[in-house]
Parts: sequence; C-alpha cells; structure tokens
Amino acid sequence: MSLADHTDILDWPFARTEDGNPPLILAELRKAPPCVVRIPAGAAESRLAWLVTRYADVRQALADPRLSADETLPGAPVRIQVPPGGNPSSFLRLDDPEHARLRGMIQTEFTARRVKRLREPVQRLVDELLDDLAARPQPADLHAVFSRALPTLVIARLLGVPEEDSPFFIEKTRVTISQEDPAVSQAAFAEMSEYLAKLALRKLTEPGDDLMSRLAVRHYDTGAITLDELVGIARLVLVAGHETTTNQLALNVLALLRDDDLRARVAADDGALIPNFIEESMRYWSISQDAMVRLAVEDMDLGGVRIEKGDAVVISVPAGNHDETVFACPHRIDPERDTSGHLQWGYGPHYCQGAPLARLEMELALRSLLRRFPNLRLAADPRTLFRRGTVFHGVTHLPVTW
Repeated sequence: MSLADHTDILDWPFARTEDGNPPLILAELRKAPPCVVRIPAGAAESRLAWLVTRYADVRQALADPRLSADETLPGAPVRIQVPPGGNPSSFLRLDDPEHARLRGMIQTEFTARRVKRLREPVQRLVDELLDDLAARPQPADLHAVFSRALPTLVIARLLGVPEEDSPFFIEKTRVTISQEDPAVSQAAFAEMSEYLAKLALRKLTEPGDDLMSRLAVRHYDTGAITLDELVGIARLVLVAGHETTTNQLALNVLALLRDDDLRARVAADDGALIPNFIEESMRYWSISQDAMVRLAVEDMDLGGVRIEKGDAVVISVPAGNHDETVFACPHRIDPERDTSGHLQWGYGPHYCQGAPLARLEMELALRSLLRRFPNLRLAADPRTLFRRGTVFHGVTHLPVTW
C-alpha cells in the first residue's frame, strides 16, 4: 500500500511526556511496521511520510544509501524551518561523495589525538565556570552559567569565533531550530550565515590557530571549496558543537539531581561510571528527537513495508533508543548498562564527528561538578524546565542550590 492510500495518518511530531521522556505513543508504534505520519507545513508544504520506530529499522534507515539526506533533491522533506534551495545547509544534508568530500575537510579536527590535547584547556574552562557559579547568589541557573556556557566557549575557541559574539550565535541557533515561525527561523539562519561568511573572509587576511582559519586558507583560498560550502561546514560545527552538547550536558545533570540513588552510584569511586553514564543518559534522553528525515531515491523494503521512490521517511532516534528488545527497561537510566549500540551519535556515514570532543566536555564537566558541589540540589520542579516545540530536546533553565 502506497503512502497516498493510507487513511490512518498520525500528526507528527509527537509531544514528549510532562517528565521530558520520549512520547508514549512510540512504544505502541514499535509493535507494528512503520506507520504513516503527516509532516506539518512550515518551510515546505505538509506531506505524508513513513515513520520508522524499531531499533533495527532505525539503524538500517540511518545507513541505507537508498534513503537520501540530500535536501537539494526535488521533493526532499524538510523539518528544520529553513527551505531547501540550491545550496545545502551543511554536508549533514548531503550524500556521498559530496558529503564525504566536505566531511573529510574537518576529519582531523576531531581525532582522539587532537581532542586529547584539548583536555587541559577544557578543564581550565570548567574550573573557571564553576568558580563563577560558587560566587553567585542562590539559587543560580546552572544552565546559563555552566551547561550552556561551557560548550559555547569551547566551540567558539575551536572555530575562532570571538567570545563576545557568543550570545549572537546562541540566539540565532535557538531561533533557527525552533518550530515557531518559519519566516523568523529563515531570517536567523540567513543572519548566522552572513556572519560566518564575513568571519571566513576576515580569516584569510588575519588567520589564527582555529578551524575557520584552516578552512579559509587551506580549502577556500585554494579553490577546494566555495564560500557557501565553508559557511555550511562552520555552521554545522557551530550548531552541533554547542546546541547538542549544551542540552545533553544539562539533561545529564538533571537526571542526577532528580534521582539521589543514581547520583550516588555515578559519583562513587571518583566517578568511575561517569563515561558509561553519559552514553546511557544520551540513549535515555535521545535529544535528536525530530530532525532525521530522508527521501527514498529507490524502491525498497524497510521494516515490513514497501517504500517507493520519492517517499519521505522520518527516522525516530528516541523510538529506536527505547526499543525494549534491545534495551531492557528502556525508561530507566542504568549507568552500568552496555549502551554502546545507542543511536544518539547517529549511525553509518553521518555518525557524529564531534563525539570525542562532546564526550570530553561532558566527562570533565560532570566529574568536576560532582566533586565541587556534593550538595547540589534542584531548586525547581523538573517538569517545568523542558524546552517544547524544538527539534532538539533540552531545558530552558536549570535552577540549583548547594
């Protein structure tokens, strides 16, 4: 049965629970083959799509070359409220070989060896931010002064963005990925792109030891990439490097502060379980909740349904990460669980390049926070903290006392 023949259609995306957990409907949908949902109108017209919810199907969909990420293709589905055009928003929304060509230009920036050299600078930032937190009146917003500030400063220094411009790109990123008003999102996207283009051109004459300078001098100035491609790379690193880590770090802390037993287990033995807890917390929260959309470029079978060329496909990472057949009791955070197969980092050719850096930031942040503030407590009902109506799950604020 084709998409157009279906009459039982669900409106997507689904709302998370009051406690910030993945939508309850996903557990029911995993019992059946992919269903049909309606992608809402926004930057593009409303359209029907297959929704993939089982772990094995999600994993296949993320890696299958017959499902294209290329947003420039005619009929490509749109989730973030920026309309597709002649230039992709980033290489994340391209297929190989173009995806691999552009991705390769920053591959060395996130190797384990290079990230290891960042350990001391990141630790210094962590210590400075926690010193600032300790000096503030209580309650204080941990998200504003720590979990948002740390990834923002790290990625700004990595890229070579002046720290005084951080509030600008934080706000433009927030608006771009919001689902409030397509026109406003598009304007923010354009402003951020213009800023990055001007910064790249400035780096040609004033290069530094940063990613933007290396992209400008080694690749743009030599004709290996266009200015639009350079901006797309920088924009992806900027958004992915601070938006996702910011919200994941805050949710890691929230998980510990709302469960004393979990916190005691994670803090024991000088935080021996922290690295595994981070991965498990990523599986549990699955913050990339509504961003994964694809276009079928060939007829194919997936999860028991026939997907036709030209069909849109929505890939639910939260549904896959909460598949009971893979992760027992998925609604519970178990810091000792083998969660190595979780899908929050992605899978296949689009696996997150920044994973080593994000892991480093979160590990140093949690280890230092638990050590410096052993009596840290929430100062608000956790149900009031979550962001709503955005493609990445997270919090708006995180009031704490100590």
